[in-house]
Formats: sequence, structure tokens, C-alpha cells
Amino acid sequence: MFRFDRQIFSDQFTQQFGAPNSSAQSGLTAVLDQIEQDDANWANIYCIAYGLATFKWETGHTFQPITERGPVSYFAKYDPGTPIGARLGNTQPGDGFKYRGRGYVQVTGRANYSHDGNLLGLDLVGNPDLALQPDVAYCIASRGMKEGWFTGHRLAAYFPDSGPPDYLAARHIINGSDHAQDIADIAGKMEAILQAANLINTSAAAGVTSNP
Repeated sequence: MFRFDRQIFSDQFTQQFGAPNSSAQSGLTAVLDQIEQDDANWANIYCIAYGLATFKWETGHTFQPITERGPVSYFAKYDPGTPIGARLGNTQPGDGFKYRGRGYVQVTGRANYSHDGNLLGLDLVGNPDLALQPDVAYCIASRGMKEGWFTGHRLAAYFPDSGPPDYLAARHIINGSDHAQDIADIAGKMEAILQAANLINTSAAAGVTSNP
């Protein structure tokens, strides 16, 4: 169970990153609400810290679900008949644009929309903009990180309860080593914020068991 003192969290966040604007604050609050209701996808504080760091980076520090940017022509590289399009399972003309990235951790490509939608019981293929709804974007991101939807790498491999977190290598969960150090630095700060704001026993929430 994870519960956080929101005032302490806000104060610590501002010290580490500066005060968020109203949109980012609203997005961050929504994400924290989801995390507190969703213990199953977060084994320990380290996982949450890395999740928040990833959300922050992938959304351009807005904590709002976003759409991959670019004109329609930009997404031609994802269309059927291209190497990327084949890898993404795009089969119909226009799939590159239709199934462009959306969310906190952007789901991209017809095959991924189909996979994630099936697991969530949603028609993401028929209505890909559902991935922009905060609750849906959160489920895709949190379960995807835990269950290895994105690259096959899972949170548990990098954040065991009995060992130190590997924030740097954890980037493999999402996108190889792209900006791995930037996100690792954010995660370390997030961990400090969460530990300070944690309303449950800090050691237990971090997965550390004290000797009797």
C-alpha cells in the first residue's frame, strides 16, 4: 500500500524540479491518485519513482497524455510496406498516422493498439484516441512497464525488493538506452520525494525488512 502526503510531495517536487504549471500539476495529481489506487502494479518505491520519471520525460514534463507530433507526411515511415510499419503491424494505408504514438508512454502501431486493447478489454484499434484518456493511458503505461509490453523488459528485473534500484538500465523497459541517464537522474530525485512524502512505513514500502 502506498499513500503520500501531497503537501510534502508538492513542496519536495518544487524544490527538485521547480513549480509545475497548472496543467502539469493537474496531471501529476491524477497520476498519483491512480498510483495510490493501484498497488498491484508497483512493487516498491523504486518502481513508482521510475514510473513517475518515465511519465515526466515521455510527456515532455507535462504529466498529460500526449500525441506523437508531426504532419501526416511524417508518419509515412510507419506505413505498410516500410520496415518500421512491418514491425509495428501496420497493414492498411494510413495506419502510420492513425496508430501514431499516444499516451503517457506512447503506444504506437496497429499491432500494439490491438495487443493493449485486448488486454484492457477496449477497442483501441477502432478508437485509438482512447489511449489519450488519462485512466487508459495510465493502465497502458503501468501494466506495460510491469508486464513487459513495450520491449519485453519488466520493472521487476531492475527494482528487486532486496537490492538497489538500477535506474539507468531500466530504460530498456521502454526504449533501449535513449536518454537513459536523464531519466535515471529524474528517478533518483523522485525516489527522494516519495520517501519524504510516504505516509506508510518507509522501509516496508521500499521493500526493506528489518530484523526483529
